[in-house]
Amino acid sequence: MGSINLNRLALGTVQFGLPYGVANKIGKVSLPESKAMLEFAKNNGVDMIDTAISYGDSEQSLGVLGTDSFRLVTKLPGMPENQIDIDAWVDLQLRESFLRLGVDNIYGLLFHGTNQLLSQNGSKLYEAILKFKENGMVKKLGVSIYSPKELESIIPHYNFDLIQAPFNLIDRRLSSSGWLKRLKDMNVEIHTRSVFLQGLLLMKQKDIPYKFSAWNEIWLKWHSWLIGQEHSAIEACLAFPLSFPEIDRVVVGSESLSQLTQIVQALDNLSVQNLPYLKSDDEKLINPVNWEAL
Repeated sequence: MGSINLNRLALGTVQFGLPYGVANKIGKVSLPESKAMLEFAKNNGVDMIDTAISYGDSEQSLGVLGTDSFRLVTKLPGMPENQIDIDAWVDLQLRESFLRLGVDNIYGLLFHGTNQLLSQNGSKLYEAILKFKENGMVKKLGVSIYSPKELESIIPHYNFDLIQAPFNLIDRRLSSSGWLKRLKDMNVEIHTRSVFLQGLLLMKQKDIPYKFSAWNEIWLKWHSWLIGQEHSAIEACLAFPLSFPEIDRVVVGSESLSQLTQIVQALDNLSVQNLPYLKSDDEKLINPVNWEAL
């Protein structure tokens, strides 16, 4: 594949506000480390940041460090069920978000899930957010999904500019369902996340937690493939989504400057030849929300 245009990456910053990821051994990224990571990203052509109101103090950290060189995508949290004035709630959430980020406009605003869009207040919530696009404070409206099945319910009712979805060597549903092509045919911008499956795909086989032993066949196939390759796990993981031209951005999270450096350097040595077929549709594995119950 050769060298990749780095503006197909987006820097995920949940680790700037929370200790995140099953493979995380460092915890929340410190402010000085976050600053170094942003500088490195900027200097290497990564021009988009993905965050969310619910990512601890990620937005606040970004605001302190400055994000002038980046396009920002953030996400709206779930609205309280007893909320009466929806417009006022949305207005407060977004204005406080912009204040934390230190900006007066952002590239993308996503619903952090589809449940509320399907509730009786879904259309009112959508209309309240649409106003921010109409007044130029938000360029693109979208939604972050967990499964392509969710799109069947929301696409007929709402117009979105941007969809974020999980997609990796194991979770291939966005493509196998046909939605990757359908969304692109609709001119929807597509961002994918979970490229390393919260770090599971980067762990040594002996370090994978026992609760994932039900999928030992996948881990054996993956690590057996890696043994015979000149490419690293990071390179193979990145090569998979980046081989799909329909995907506009791949969101990558990192716990440290060292990890981010490895990710960026991996883009100089990508190969999509003979990647292992690790596909699973088991939501106990591919949706990290379900991992606590394992």
